Amino acid sequence: MQKEKIRNSILLLLTAIIWGTAFVAQSVGMDYVGPFTFNSARFLIGGMVLVPLIIYRSRKNPILYNRNGEEKQKNRKTVWIGGICCGMALCAGSLFQQMGIRHTTVGKAGFITTLYIIIVPLVELLFGKKIAKKIWIGAILAIIGLYLLCINENFSIGKGDVLVLVCAILFAIHILVIDYFAPKTDGVCLSAIQFFVSGIISLVGALLFENPNFLAMTKAIYPILYAGVMSCGVAYTLQVIGQKNMNPTVASMILSLESVISVLAGWIILGQALSVKEMIGCIIVFMAVILVQLPEKKNK
Repeated sequence: MQKEKIRNSILLLLTAIIWGTAFVAQSVGMDYVGPFTFNSARFLIGGMVLVPLIIYRSRKNPILYNRNGEEKQKNRKTVWIGGICCGMALCAGSLFQQMGIRHTTVGKAGFITTLYIIIVPLVELLFGKKIAKKIWIGAILAIIGLYLLCINENFSIGKGDVLVLVCAILFAIHILVIDYFAPKTDGVCLSAIQFFVSGIISLVGALLFENPNFLAMTKAIYPILYAGVMSCGVAYTLQVIGQKNMNPTVASMILSLESVISVLAGWIILGQALSVKEMIGCIIVFMAVILVQLPEKKNK
């Protein structure tokens, strides 16, 4: 059991590394293609990468995929409705993230995006759910961290930072939609459908608002492949395997390291160094993210 936990922790760390470095791929890709074009390519690739996994799982566990009668039809309907809803939310969040990365650094984008962990319980407040004290403390810390990270000497916030903050809100909604549908259907099928839905919507947007061409796509092929194959397909699979029999709190803390890795990747690969004030902001935001993931003390 201990060996399995260590292995799973390593898999989750690899997931965080892939997601963190994917911010670099997204940033580089935007030098050649628009946000709709980039997202359409990477999500369609991500969906195709998951198809072999679905086939493998269907052969390994046919009961899961070959239900009969009304139950099978109900499950199909749920997974399609869930996939479409998740895909729409994912498409919106990713679009704002791609547009934001064009106007801000990879490191700042990584930390601001991670705020979805704090935004999720705050959104749940609108539906009458009680919010723990640590969430409020985390939210206050996050605001302080965001101020240091984003507000410049003119007391204004950059366009890219605003766009990525909107992205974090949309990703929080995406997580809540997944939270609703995931227990009702197979997670891998749900994820594949959401990738295809998001990719198709983005493709329509690319054809309407951008001018995708073959030459630009070839120049952006490596960032697109990394974001599609590694970030969408491989990282998701590693997350599914790594979270098995893992404490959800420990798993989420390891995965949240993607924000730290995005800063390191942006600095090492793109030379996007942060100022001392921005680094302090990153640290405070990371403290807030870790705080809200700590387990509650049980009353005796």
